Amino acid sequence: MDGIRVAIALGSNLGDRARYLRDALEALASDISSLRVSSFYETDPVDMPGNPPRVMNAAAVGETSLSAPHLLRRLLGVERELGRERPYPGASRTVDLDLILYGDAMIDEPPELVVPHPRFRERLFVLEPLAEVASDWIDPVTRLTIAQLVEALRDEQRCRNGVNGKGRLKGGP
Repeated sequence: MDGIRVAIALGSNLGDRARYLRDALEALASDISSLRVSSFYETDPVDMPGNPPRVMNAAAVGETSLSAPHLLRRLLGVERELGRERPYPGASRTVDLDLILYGDAMIDEPPELVVPHPRFRERLFVLEPLAEVASDWIDPVTRLTIAQLVEALRDEQRCRNGVNGKGRLKGGP
């Protein structure tokens, strides 16, 4: 299937986190071809109230023939199929699937569809896995590669507090 190149961020902090990520990838395989998946990363929760469990994150890139709105609906459907509940903003989740990039498109249809994802440049837990599978992808907003965005954010965080908060688990998909 030829189509538009897409980047998806995956996260889970409930139950068998790695299993939820693998199940989500399996569910998306019928709609996203040539899927390349990063290692799985374990990170501290960001923007999640209380004392939630650590999050397992990954990134996947591939090609789809789905429109951006249709792909977003598919991602939300997979989240529901895998037990995602949204009792309040930032709640822990079985799986979280975010559309990060859709080719070089810039789509602004808030609150549902904003691409590139509005906060991905601020989050190492998205950028580092994405750099593993698409380091040369150019962000259509900043015109920087994913690898350059990672380095810029690492530098910014080093200047701010000297800690980047990442941890990599052995293994992966």
